Amino acid sequence: MIVKEVINEELLTLAEVKDILSGIADERREQGLEVAYSFRKALHHAEQFSKISGEKSRELVNKLLELEKMKPVIAIRIADILPQSRDELRSIYAKEKYTLSTEELDQILDYVFTVIE
Repeated sequence: MIVKEVINEELLTLAEVKDILSGIADERREQGLEVAYSFRKALHHAEQFSKISGEKSRELVNKLLELEKMKPVIAIRIADILPQSRDELRSIYAKEKYTLSTEELDQILDYVFTVIE
């Protein structure tokens, strides 16, 4: 498929992608259309690696974006990975020009743990 023009671009979590792809696959099956191999592989990947629902992941991203040193790309990455420790969070921030304090790391982890439960 050749893309001629990008009309809109939006950052999505892997869980949101899973929900969207599942909906498209269900529609195609209802219409009696075949679901392409590459589409099935993408859906399988999203199902295998997304750990929470699309709603919960978007909720987490919105909470994270309220923090001072949070970029949308990093918030999406945190919602996809769901880090469990400060070291995992530090590795996400490794390429940034700043480091987070222990309190900031703990606040992010608190958000992650509340969404997981």
